[in-house]
Amino acid sequence: QVQLVESGGGLVQAGGSLRLSCAASGRTDGTYAMGWFRQGPGKEREFVAGISWKGGNTYYPDSVKGRFTISKDNARNTLYLQMNSLKPEDTAVYYCGAINRPRYDYADYKTYEYWGQGTQVTVSS
Repeated sequence: QVQLVESGGGLVQAGGSLRLSCAASGRTDGTYAMGWFRQGPGKEREFVAGISWKGGNTYYPDSVKGRFTISKDNARNTLYLQMNSLKPEDTAVYYCGAINRPRYDYADYKTYEYWGQGTQVTVSS
């Protein structure tokens, strides 16, 4: 019902920046919140950032707080993740997801109803 497509990934030197985008299409009127997760080599899936669709409240784990910024454009049905001061440990496949429930936990992977295919971010040391 909802399709999500990430873009903007690539290879960047440590200390550099990247901006990821997630374009949503289909029946998007039921979206309550959206978020970003990542999975690095040999690591478990990790919550990166979340945002409520109506209020715009944002949530971050300590690992990215102060470096990453999540934002949205409701009119364009697009989610963004601005990543600054990138570190080698940020290397991962980044996924965007959409929540279609009135009650949810941003950090719980199972809360998300829809997912994109992922985009690779590689930070060189």
